[in-house]
Amino acid sequence: MSATLAPRVVVVSRRSELDELLVRHGTRAAAAHFLRQRGRDLDEVTTRHEALQSALTAVDAAVPADWRRGAVDRDDLPRFLFGPEDIVVAVGQDGLVANLAKYLADQPVVGVDPEPGRNAGVLVRFRAADTARALRAVADRQAAVRALAMVAARLDDGQQIAGLNEVYAGHAGHQSARYRLVDAEGRGERQSSSGLLVATGAGATGWSASIAAERDRHDVLPEFQANALSWFVREAWPSPATGTALTSGTLGTGQELRLVCESERLVVFADGVESDHLTVTWGQQITIGLADRRLHLVVPPPQSARRIRLRPTGS
Repeated sequence: MSATLAPRVVVVSRRSELDELLVRHGTRAAAAHFLRQRGRDLDEVTTRHEALQSALTAVDAAVPADWRRGAVDRDDLPRFLFGPEDIVVAVGQDGLVANLAKYLADQPVVGVDPEPGRNAGVLVRFRAADTARALRAVADRQAAVRALAMVAARLDDGQQIAGLNEVYAGHAGHQSARYRLVDAEGRGERQSSSGLLVATGAGATGWSASIAAERDRHDVLPEFQANALSWFVREAWPSPATGTALTSGTLGTGQELRLVCESERLVVFADGVESDHLTVTWGQQITIGLADRRLHLVVPPPQSARRIRLRPTGS
């Protein structure tokens, strides 16, 4: 960190379900009525809201008084400018870290889980009470950091989009997408499918894992920290003009898939955020491979072996 400028901690979060219900319905009574109609209870939603608020309060208290501070809601990430020396603290579920990754450039990310035991905790590795220790370790350059591979899709007009878990290319209305696919070995095939998914090791427990399970292709899923990608064509349709020979595989460093659009309009988006997408038109080419940058995820240090207290003899 700079010797002359105090670190800035940027806390990233998203509105709780209770906040969203109140925006939509106006009052707690109306929100409770809405939930009851769907077999749910306001108390559970309120408990989760309070857990998030408690975690945010604890994170705020963990930031040293002489450090700079910032905060941004997930929905405002496209308009927020991160500084090169920021320390980013994501308070929420694993998906929040994935949503955040493409807006960063090597800034360290501390993922804080507000509901330990409820979330998978793959990317949010810390509890709120551990935030101060994690921030100090980052500032002192003593933190354990994992550099996680990201995937990028690039259009032939220079536009690109990156994701931590995966990128998807397909029809905007989830109809058949038509394109020509060329794999990393140069084999080509015209296809009509439900789209193409290219995933990282961080995304190997999500969307790509479900496809791999259906096809018994767990062998192509990369390890969590691997600098590699897996790819799957979804529901390729055999016809006189389209094939199904190229439907899964892996990509390593320097390898790419190429798609030439043969539909009127396809879209490419990352990490399930369809609203933030690239539009591809007839004849345009997409290349998909490893991104030039990675997510720098701060992780807890290895835990020392627990001490076992022995009972006195004869007790």
